Parts: sequence; C-alpha cells; structure tokens
Amino acid sequence: MIVGILKEIKVLENRVCMTPAGVLAMKKNGHDVLVEKNAGTGAGFPDSDYLAAGASLVDTPAQIFEKCDMVMHVKEPQPSEYPLIREDQIIFTYLHLAADEQQTRALIKSKSIDIAYETIETKNGSLPLLVPMSEVAGRMATQEAAKYLEMPQGGMGILLGGVTGVEPATVVVIGGGIVGINAAKMACGLGAKVYILDTNLERLRYLDDVMPANCFPLMSNPAILAELVARADAVIGAVLVAGAKAPKLLTREMLKTMKKGSVIVDVAIDQGGCFETSKATTHADPTYEVEGVIHYCVANMPGAVARTSTRALTNATLPYAIEIANKGWKKAMQENKEIRLGANVIKGHVTYKAVADAFGLDYTPVDTFL
Repeated sequence: MIVGILKEIKVLENRVCMTPAGVLAMKKNGHDVLVEKNAGTGAGFPDSDYLAAGASLVDTPAQIFEKCDMVMHVKEPQPSEYPLIREDQIIFTYLHLAADEQQTRALIKSKSIDIAYETIETKNGSLPLLVPMSEVAGRMATQEAAKYLEMPQGGMGILLGGVTGVEPATVVVIGGGIVGINAAKMACGLGAKVYILDTNLERLRYLDDVMPANCFPLMSNPAILAELVARADAVIGAVLVAGAKAPKLLTREMLKTMKKGSVIVDVAIDQGGCFETSKATTHADPTYEVEGVIHYCVANMPGAVARTSTRALTNATLPYAIEIANKGWKKAMQENKEIRLGANVIKGHVTYKAVADAFGLDYTPVDTFL
C-alpha cells in the first residue's frame, strides 16, 4: 500500500501524524510512504530524517491524495482538501464528525473510507488513539488556566498554589476521564484545591484512591456544579461522549455567577464544547471573554507542544495504521473490532450512529460492507 503523510494546514498546527521511525516501520512491512515536504519540520523532524527512513518527498497535498491508498492526518481534513479526497481512498485521522456537519457531508460525497482515531475502542471501553492527546490536553489545560489567571493575561491575579499564609486557587474539573485526571494531577501538583466531578461511581472510587489529599472527587449533578463554579477560580471542561457531540454542562446562567477574571478551559471543544458559551479558537487567538470570564477554547491544544505530541501520537496510531495497510481496510475491520469501531463514513454512508444522530442522517451499520 502507498501511505501518505500530509503537512497539517490548520492554524498553528505543528504536529505531524508519523515520525521518521514510524515511516521505517511502514517500510519494513513492505509499504511505500510519501511525505509532503516540510510535514515534520514544526515537530522537529526535517525532511532529511524522512528520506533517511525510506520515505519519498512530494511537493503538494494534491500529489499525496492523487497517489496514495491511505492518507493520514493529525487534524480533520480541511475544506481545501475535500475536493482532493478520492473514492475508496482511506482517510485515517481525528475526524470529530459529530461537531462538523460540513466535513461529514464532504466525506459522504467523496465515497471514501473514513476511519476516526477517536472512535477506535478497546474491549474495556478505552479509546487508545485519543488517550495520548487527552493526556497532553489535560496537562496543558491546567497550564493554560494558570497562565490566564495572571493579570497581564486579563485574569484576576491568582496563583494556583497560593503561598504560605495565602489560600490556593480553587479548580473545578468536569469529567474524571483521561483529560480530567491529567488536568487534576497538574493542578494538585501545583498546590491548588481541586474538585473533580464525574457521574460514574466506580470512577470516583478510583479517583478517591489515587488522587492526593487536595483533590476532592464528587458525584456530578447540575446543583453541585452550579455551587462549585460560583466558587471556582478556574473550570476545566473534560467531558467526552465517544464519537458524539459533547453535552453543554456549564450554562450561561452558571457563568454569570463566576468571579470576574476567572478562567474556563474547554478541552471538549473538538466535540462541540461542554460550556454553553464555548466557540472554537486557535493558538493565534486563543481566548475571548464572556460575562467577565476568560474562555480558552483552542481546538488543537496538543499542537502547541508538537514534539511531545507527535511522538505520543505515533506510538499509539502506528500499530493500527500498519494493520490497515497490511490487510486492507475491509479485512482489518473484519478481524479487528477496534478498527471496525473507527469506521465513521464508508463509501458515502455514515457508519457511526452518534454521527448520524447528530445531523439526522441515515445510519448504516459498518457490517453491511464487511
């Protein structure tokens, strides 16, 4: 199979979907790899490293789409790329379709094979290709909250950990999954008073066991959330419903009760956001203010730490990419349920129910094609 590695074109997205080491592994499995020039430069991987690993360089994304059987991204295809996607071509990347009707309809029109990193799921319910970026985004969420609480950034001038004789900041983390626990770990490590909310009692028991004494896992409900956000200096939204649009948990009415100069960070923005007032931002213009509260809603947070993110992403995605390349998409899905669950759009049909439900589209089980 010919595998294509694109240069990302989303604003200030410096990640690349495969390291030169990943290219070497693909070559050892008998596949050719085409890499768009300068695809890895932002992540610290020059073209010479890809050439040394056995890749061939091409000048334009059009050449990648024209020549490759499988095209890999980090972020979802951008509008300029929609016309380049060919029928039966495998697109393997983060898609987040439930929050993006334009992209969903473009992929349907292309009749391509669209496999989403974020809906590949293991037997125990974990999302192995979302985990590494969730770890990064969770840890970054606390860093960004701490930064934007500083007065030069428009914040109220609170240090997360406080100092001797001065109480620390109060941080509320909504969601106790991978993003949430990583955000809470960072906030606790800096000395903040942290509340982490979840609706799963077993998960709360686990958090109670593993988190430090300055973290308080609580059962989430609208009343407790409203009470806590009114006291919070920073709120981190870490909610995920796999493949579906995020629920709006922090309402505008709740926002009005928050302190002026407090900060909210919506890590769920890729899936539409879990705050009612959220709208996607970029690293070039990351924040805006509503009701005196600073909103940080960057849709590709891990892109800011591209060297770390690229290595972590390749570690997770490469085994699946090799299996798809070795077997072809159909056999890979027949033999590996995890990859089958990644199928979002196949040959013009929506094969992931949460995506179909988001836009009132017909749902076709992926087994129809297998």
